[in-house]
Amino acid sequence: MSAPEQVAIGIDIGGTKVAGGVVDQSGQVLHHVRRDTPHRTTEPKVVEDLIVEVVEELQGRARSEVIAVGIGAAGFVAADRATVVFAPHLSWRHEPLREALVQRLATPVFVDNDANAACWAEYRFGNVQGESHVVMVNLGTGIGGAIIVNGRIQRGRFGIAGEFGHMQVMPGGHRCECGNRGCWEQYASGNALVREARSLVLAGSPLAHDLAASIGGDPRQLTGPMITEAARAGDPTAEELLAEIGTWLGTGLANLANAFDPGAFVIGGGVSAAGNMLLDPARDSFRRHLAGRGYRPEARVVQAGLGNESGFVGAADLARTAVLEAAAADTGQPR
Repeated sequence: MSAPEQVAIGIDIGGTKVAGGVVDQSGQVLHHVRRDTPHRTTEPKVVEDLIVEVVEELQGRARSEVIAVGIGAAGFVAADRATVVFAPHLSWRHEPLREALVQRLATPVFVDNDANAACWAEYRFGNVQGESHVVMVNLGTGIGGAIIVNGRIQRGRFGIAGEFGHMQVMPGGHRCECGNRGCWEQYASGNALVREARSLVLAGSPLAHDLAASIGGDPRQLTGPMITEAARAGDPTAEELLAEIGTWLGTGLANLANAFDPGAFVIGGGVSAAGNMLLDPARDSFRRHLAGRGYRPEARVVQAGLGNESGFVGAADLARTAVLEAAAADTGQPR
């Protein structure tokens, strides 16, 4: 008789969406759900209510017992994997998220940074399988990051390692929601892409004529996916905007290579859907800014392979791994 399938639920919470799925041991998504994140709520319980709603819906769809729920949150998550210390794009400040959810869900819950979860998914099931040293850069509303060394996520002493988006790359530059100026995510994220496109539309630039026409002249209607689609259709301004984001991306990757010396950078998040329109300029900029260029091994720069599912796939697998490791420790048996 075969062992029962050990499925887990993963939830990926971003600035604009809450996505979730039932995930099996091989990383296959059996069922999935997506909801919009309540806009700029000042009440943490509103988002927690939505998480519970999504988990309960997925539990109802699962045909096997759900052994764990993993939450990937866009914010600083403490080393206890329970508390969201600070979420720039949400309202959580020292929020005891795991405790709040465990009280409402009859399943073990583990919280992690969303980029840690996405990186783990790519390491286990995606485009960097077999690579011992991985750095992920997630380009979404902001920039998240994660580090894996020899099969372990490096969370840092306080759990907040990998917040690459808040490296200062332009002293005195654009104000960031974290409170500082000139953070990398102000130049290489989805928000940065949209901001630059909207500024051209608002200025009445002839370069943005086609973009403006596509949104009826209302810059508030402009989104990152629209810019990417325009670039795919051959709009030179949209192509230029993506290349500019890519150039900033590559500059930051060169700095990260100096710090971590990974074998591969994996680029995920919504902006990565632009593919080589973003990554080719990033690779060029990376090589141009890499210290010791021409004399040192060069990390690969690859697109994430799991797309928008990576966050909840990784969150589910991390939660399942935590439950199995705890059970093995209790019995004295290897996992």
